[in-house]
Amino acid sequence: MYRICQQLTKMYTPIYLVTTDKRTGDLIIIAGEETEVSVSKEGKANYDSTEAEF
Repeated sequence: MYRICQQLTKMYTPIYLVTTDKRTGDLIIIAGEETEVSVSKEGKANYDSTEAEF
C-alpha cells in the first residue's frame, strides 16, 4: 500500500480517502478525480480509472 500511495503522489495525484471495505476486507484508495485502487488481503492491487460523465 505504501508503494501505491507513493506512486500516486509522485504523479501529483491527491489521495482523498483510504478505507477498508467491510464486506471484503480490501483496502480502498480514492485518488484524484478518476482513480480508485483496491488492495486485497493477499496484497494484489486492482486499479480502476473512470472518466467523469457529463
